[in-house]
Amino acid sequence: MFRLIPAPAHRQALRIAHRLRLLWWRIRKPRLDGCRVLAFDAQGRVLVVRHAYGSRRWMLPGGGIGRGERPLAAACREFAEETGCVLSAARLLEVLEEPLSGATNRVHVVTGRFVGEPRPDGREIAALACFAPADLPADLSPALAAQIGGWIAKALAGCSER
Repeated sequence: MFRLIPAPAHRQALRIAHRLRLLWWRIRKPRLDGCRVLAFDAQGRVLVVRHAYGSRRWMLPGGGIGRGERPLAAACREFAEETGCVLSAARLLEVLEEPLSGATNRVHVVTGRFVGEPRPDGREIAALACFAPADLPADLSPALAAQIGGWIAKALAGCSER
């Protein structure tokens, strides 16, 4: 249904909805369940995205976990929606809790390899790119910048154990 809305109007609606969602979280202080995907291409590069709303910094793809949805299934779904690619060999890397605009966000960090040529959807995702782990962009979100090195090391160590 949302595909019937022209992409520029959809992006504007996402920006407005995002601001309203942040306000609601500050008032309600809910507990959220989400996922982030640390995905590697065949060359071992990490895929990061810029959303069309929010801070516009580079982030990992991901999103909310639906009620009753399993974290790995949610991560694969969100990854496919945002990049148009399939996440293969998905596995849970870590679960952490972090504050998010008044809410508590329980984040399931999932890692895997992706198959296909990633493309931003032009609606939620404004841009995406792959970077070597040693050459990640300087404008990562601050929380991601603080944690991604450890996640990459953990993900790569897990791959060599197999």
